[in-house]
Amino acid sequence: MEATLEQPKTALKNRSIRRVAVLGSGIMGSRIAAHFANIGLEVLLLDIVPQQLTPAEEAKGLTLDKPAVRNRLVNDAWQNTLKATPAALYSSKFAERVKLGNFDDNLKDIGTYDWIIEAIVERLDIKRSLYERVEQFRKEGTLITSNTSGIPMHLLAEGRSDDFRRHFCGTHFFNPPRYLRLLEIIPGPDTDSAVIDFLMKYGDLYLGKTTVLCKDTPGFIANRLGIQSLVQTIRVAEDLGLTVEEVDKLTGPVVGRPKSGTFRLSDVVGLDTTVNVANNLVKMEHDESRESFQLTASMQKLMENKWLGDKTGQGYYKKTKDENGQTVILALDLKTYEYKPSQKVKFATLESTKAIENLRKRFPVLLAGQDKAGEFYRRTFADGFRYATNRIPEISDELYRIDAAITTGFGWQLGLFETWDAIGVRKGVELIESQGQKPAQWVYDMLDAGFESFYKVEGGKRLYYDIQTKNYKPVPGAEEFIILENIRGDDPSNNVVWKNAGVHLYDLGDGILNVEFRSKMNTFGLEVMKGINKAISIAEKDFRGLVIGNDSTEAFSAGANLGTLFMLAVEQEFDEINLMIAQFQQVIRRIRYSSIPVVVAPHTLTLGGGCEAVLHADRVVAHAETYMGLVEVGVGLIPAGGGTKEMAARASDLYQTGDPELNILQNIYMNIATAKVSTSAQEARDMNYLRAGDQIVLNRSRLLAEAKQAVIELADNGYVQPKPRTDIKVQGKTGIALFKAGITAMRMGRYISEHDMKIADKLAYVICGGDLSAPQMVSEQYLLNLEREAFLSLSGEKKTLERIQSLLAGGKPVRN
Repeated sequence: MEATLEQPKTALKNRSIRRVAVLGSGIMGSRIAAHFANIGLEVLLLDIVPQQLTPAEEAKGLTLDKPAVRNRLVNDAWQNTLKATPAALYSSKFAERVKLGNFDDNLKDIGTYDWIIEAIVERLDIKRSLYERVEQFRKEGTLITSNTSGIPMHLLAEGRSDDFRRHFCGTHFFNPPRYLRLLEIIPGPDTDSAVIDFLMKYGDLYLGKTTVLCKDTPGFIANRLGIQSLVQTIRVAEDLGLTVEEVDKLTGPVVGRPKSGTFRLSDVVGLDTTVNVANNLVKMEHDESRESFQLTASMQKLMENKWLGDKTGQGYYKKTKDENGQTVILALDLKTYEYKPSQKVKFATLESTKAIENLRKRFPVLLAGQDKAGEFYRRTFADGFRYATNRIPEISDELYRIDAAITTGFGWQLGLFETWDAIGVRKGVELIESQGQKPAQWVYDMLDAGFESFYKVEGGKRLYYDIQTKNYKPVPGAEEFIILENIRGDDPSNNVVWKNAGVHLYDLGDGILNVEFRSKMNTFGLEVMKGINKAISIAEKDFRGLVIGNDSTEAFSAGANLGTLFMLAVEQEFDEINLMIAQFQQVIRRIRYSSIPVVVAPHTLTLGGGCEAVLHADRVVAHAETYMGLVEVGVGLIPAGGGTKEMAARASDLYQTGDPELNILQNIYMNIATAKVSTSAQEARDMNYLRAGDQIVLNRSRLLAEAKQAVIELADNGYVQPKPRTDIKVQGKTGIALFKAGITAMRMGRYISEHDMKIADKLAYVICGGDLSAPQMVSEQYLLNLEREAFLSLSGEKKTLERIQSLLAGGKPVRN
């Protein structure tokens, strides 16, 4: 991949990034290298040369001058990255794009690279020493950036050449770089503004990041606010006598934050990492709340004990085995510093929000709680709001940058000012004052001037309150995105072309209609199927094309709504089930065989029926983080919305490549039979769920805009409605025999249950086209009929119902 961006300044016009050198192969350096490999670049990853042999190297008779020894640190680090979970690479085959070496032998090679990223230890003297060596080989005009998490740019750039300083700045990725969307761009005092413009755009377009421009202040934006919040949360927890488990429940999904919560996050990141940042920030003489970064009692105790979290095997949590060899999670008692079995958490305040699905509507209820949970929320949110107001204009002139950094850097669904808006700005001020504190004066001035919110939506545009001009301004860059929440505005019914309980249809402009699923986890139920049908009918009459996409952070679609199927199966209403499957097949087929182009934009979880919708699109525009699969086997069924049929058709098309036919079909069959889910959109392509012509987008915010553009291109190029296929080559008895042999072997080895075997047999029968005497061509409808028959028979199986019931009750199907 070659990334070329037009720049207004001559120095950077037509700058291309083809090759990136990453200096330092620690956790961050290796994963940054992996992400650049993900986007198709050549990467050079370097680290220091070891000074001593390991016992294993001595035993092999190696010496310090051997390449295997000289590259040991970088080799080991890269191997650890390749084995890391979650995966750093979109596909394991991308590892070949990364070349390994060391500073002594290979630093000279950086002269041929377009961007040099330093990611070594957080020590100013060591970084400066490396920069001095870099200047010997770096070509003039080459970008040189640091991944430092807090060392000021002006200190790092001291003593360097004019060209180095002009092309130097901070590019602070967050760990893991593939998954966390934040990229902080921090200019130094001499950085060319065109360099900053380039990196802001490059990070957005090519790395899929939310690029946030930061001032050169301690901790920049995300760590300054995030670490302050984390330390203060621990402090309040200790003051209120809350347990580790209670705090993690209170600071998890219920407030729109990662399920890890505060203490589990500390263990994952490493307490020493948090402490190092906090110790640097507590030195800030100009911060009125710098004491808030002082370590709490538990943080000090854990540091003394070297209980740093996952890296040392214990922190606020500890994983162990019981007498039966089962894994047990122990939690630290913050009073005795002893570990005890983790306990379930229950608060009246949390119980009162269970039925409130809208996150924004949850916050007023949480803050009004009269138990310890309510007090915890009032103290932590009041402090966080107040602290954020005082950081303007110190760390940012604009409040939207603060929210963008904290949400994308720490995985929060709402930023601090967005959360404050949810309870009302005046209510937030009252909350802060009730804790004996005050926000910054600009908040009072804003309210006195009649401005009642930090954000608002007008004409489909999101506006933020600008403190300098004392008025609202559009959030920059948002005009390039399509955000359904902005189209809706404050009223969910705004700009809706048509709606029911399952979907909303929006006019995206330029003659393109959008279908947004509105069901829980965007599952396919009767209302969603009706909505898709209606959308296609409306689009065929009044629009040029259709996008099926949504802004959910959880799932594009988790598949079919199994609740209805379960009830019908229990009542043995098989005619109703048969009709339901036929209707679902018809809806999915309409996605392909409508008179207008249909583009589907999957992301995150795209399972079962959601995957089948993708398989039938005229084109797919997928987010890079799309976890896609036909998973029906897990609940005792087979894909029957055209999924099995479509994968048989894709296998038939792939036969033309000259590969052995049954090998291709076997790979596809095993993906379905094992309910395999892709770990990325790239892997979905490797699994044939995405085709060569389908598009992968790295920046989630651009997904719907790119999907809309894809529909326009199809329409402009003279879209012609396709005809149902009658040329799908299936293998008949030949394929069934192959699969039955494998299934029987799996059963004899006790790898699968008897019921698994029955499901696998049914799948083999359908994907091979039934009991045909020889390979031959069949129609789509023929395969759809086989799908429906197999699904119907399995839905009457007791063990299938047990699996569905288990999934509905506990979120995980039983293995029976």
